Amino acid sequence: MELIVLIIIGVFVVVYRNYKGQNVYKYISNRAGSLYDKFAPYSFKVVREKTKQLGQEYTVRQYTIQIAIFSIFAGVVSYLYFYNLFISLIYIFIAIAIIPYLAYLRCKRVYSEFLFEQVQVYTTNTIMEFSTTQSFVKALEGVVASGVLEEPILTDVNTMISLAYQNGSIDESLQFMSSKYPYYIVKNMHQLFLQITKEGAKDSGESLENMQQDIDMLVESVYRDRMERSTFHKGFLKYGVTLYLLVMVVQYLLGNESYIRMLDNILIKFILHAIIIINSYFLLKGEKYYNENVGAE
Repeated sequence: MELIVLIIIGVFVVVYRNYKGQNVYKYISNRAGSLYDKFAPYSFKVVREKTKQLGQEYTVRQYTIQIAIFSIFAGVVSYLYFYNLFISLIYIFIAIAIIPYLAYLRCKRVYSEFLFEQVQVYTTNTIMEFSTTQSFVKALEGVVASGVLEEPILTDVNTMISLAYQNGSIDESLQFMSSKYPYYIVKNMHQLFLQITKEGAKDSGESLENMQQDIDMLVESVYRDRMERSTFHKGFLKYGVTLYLLVMVVQYLLGNESYIRMLDNILIKFILHAIIIINSYFLLKGEKYYNENVGAE
């Protein structure tokens, strides 16, 4: 009977997840940071640095609190499952080891949102400048001079200007920017400018205005989607944490002493470990989806 109850809980978790000391700390964190800077991918170094510049990188105190919360939760949950301090320590170390990965995902999300905002600034201001200058290169120069762009897009727009003067056309410039930032609004705006340039359209005001309206509508839908995803994410985490505590239901039904005796069965322990691992896997998978799929149209 006990085995059947545990199997049901394990199946429920799988189905649900498919659908629905200061000085010492400083020393350790500094050593870990040095090791990270030596071996981490350059791209993520850039992402993390931009996160710091935006003021959204966690402080030492916030990371310390996160470590404490993860340690306490992992320790309590694993002890309720196995009533074994050694196993609890192992799960505590695993939980702490996951924190850098979560920080990596969060930094990628922050950077992705920053890039989308910069792309919005780039497209909107280029259209406004073009309406005045009627020259794509001059429009880019005006956007750069206005100081509204930040790195890395600022450097990329300067590269576009250099390519345009070097080749005597905007084709390579547009191709360079479209391939580097494959957003719907970027590709459409570039296609419009290419059409205007090639066909020599004299009255482009209406086309530019329609393009600006498309950008505004798209940006609005992206920000609305972010809010909805944030709300769903909170619920996702809440129910994910609740699933860990289903073992308390088993103990309530069987009684604490009967449950502890049941732990002598190796198969029971295997199922309990599987429940924790499967639920943790889907939580991490959900975190990865929430943090990576942002700023998309």
